[in-house]
Amino acid sequence: MKEKTATILGSTGLIGSKLLELLLDDKNYKVIRVIVRRPVKFNNPSIQTEVIDFSDTESFKKAIAGSDAIFCAVGTTQKKVKGDRMAYYKVDYDIPVNAARFCEETGCPVFSLVSSVGADSTSKNFYLKLKGEVEDKIREMNIASVSVFRPSMLLGKRKEFRLAEEVTKAISAPVSFLFPSKYKPVKAENVARAMIAASKLAAPGFKVYHYSEMINLIETS
Repeated sequence: MKEKTATILGSTGLIGSKLLELLLDDKNYKVIRVIVRRPVKFNNPSIQTEVIDFSDTESFKKAIAGSDAIFCAVGTTQKKVKGDRMAYYKVDYDIPVNAARFCEETGCPVFSLVSSVGADSTSKNFYLKLKGEVEDKIREMNIASVSVFRPSMLLGKRKEFRLAEEVTKAISAPVSFLFPSKYKPVKAENVARAMIAASKLAAPGFKVYHYSEMINLIETS
């Protein structure tokens, strides 16, 4: 039986780090490839690290080639790009769209993307519009199975402290049971678990998962 390779983009982020942790314990994938822009040391022989310049499309495509499933959990913040919207697009649009394009071109059958609740290319909100544009572009591609995950507020410990996010969590947590299902806060680990479950299911076509669908994926996998 062919040893399957799972490729992660965004492996140092909140969801990506959980994906890496869970995939290392998953017998379905024997090789875990992480594509990063800077060298990262991992003490596990199952991890293959590909350090690339994401604007170098040839290197990017080569790093994607041979994957059986691609998990894209990249994302930046206005603070990190100092309010530069073009820089924001280079991370949150160019990387996932190119990853999906190379997924299609190299014949990888499964692509999983972290988007956002409310993603809509017609939105007047910059962030939600961007996420919607990414989804629209990937929907046009000929990839056998595409799973898009739209979490609301993410729960989990980030490497970097985000004051506004922590305040929102503290305020929202006691009343989260009142939220409509798709807007319920969700643990980053559960998003990662749902992504892995969907990759194994490999449902044909383009599927969108909100909170309840993610929990259902986990419970039925």
